[in-house]
Amino acid sequence: MADIVGIRFKKAGRVYYFNPAGIDLEVNDYVVVKTSRGLEMGQVIIAPEQVLDSEVSEPLKPVVRKAEPEDIKRDQELAKKNIEALAECNKLISKLHLPMKLLSAEYNLSGSRLTFFFSAAERVDFRELVRELTNRFRVRVELRQVGPRDEAKLVGGFGRCGRQLCCTSFLGGFAPVSIRMAKEQDLPLNPLKISGVCGRLMCCLSYENELYHSLREKLPRKGQEVSTSMGVATVVGGNPLRESVLVELESGTTVELPLSEVAVEAGRARRRQKKG
Repeated sequence: MADIVGIRFKKAGRVYYFNPAGIDLEVNDYVVVKTSRGLEMGQVIIAPEQVLDSEVSEPLKPVVRKAEPEDIKRDQELAKKNIEALAECNKLISKLHLPMKLLSAEYNLSGSRLTFFFSAAERVDFRELVRELTNRFRVRVELRQVGPRDEAKLVGGFGRCGRQLCCTSFLGGFAPVSIRMAKEQDLPLNPLKISGVCGRLMCCLSYENELYHSLREKLPRKGQEVSTSMGVATVVGGNPLRESVLVELESGTTVELPLSEVAVEAGRARRRQKKG
């Protein structure tokens, strides 16, 4: 069995797993760990637990220590330095006329490494920028280009629902979203109405997709003939949430009926398939 603890470095960020190294940790504790970027401070999201060795793909790095008051103070001081670094980098970007949009700057806990996140429409040659930044800050500098979704997560904002963006408030990662999900929910396929501030399909399209899919399976398909109390009719639509069916009667009248009052004309459906 292996001991693991789940740690998050940013609000709504991805959870990373470490070896608790025998340290007594609880949810919400702040800890110092060593990552590829050096020492960083994170928060315990998943309390230490044991899992099968087969569930751990590679050796986990150990937690260095519980965060001490000095670590927390240091992290707060670096947050101010991040803002200063961001302003200085923006000046250099303007000076070098680079086609990039700076998003955020982050020092590691030891202050030995400074990472800048940016977005750009295409690849950017930022070698001169890195040299200038290294001379200016006297630390190891790294620039990372991110995509539209990650840009929205870093910058934040509000969605068309009026609430804070899901990716900045609680989503730890991005799940695949497809146009088929919008079709499943009978949403208008207008990109302006089903896209988020990032310009990509809204993440919330996936939240109720499974429910809509299961409800739609109960409804007869469009074009299918059904029996109703008003006679034989053809299905022209449906409302999964209300569990109702929109049908066109032989008279040409369109009515909406509860699913319980509609019966599929199996025989007629089979005959239609043979004719087709």
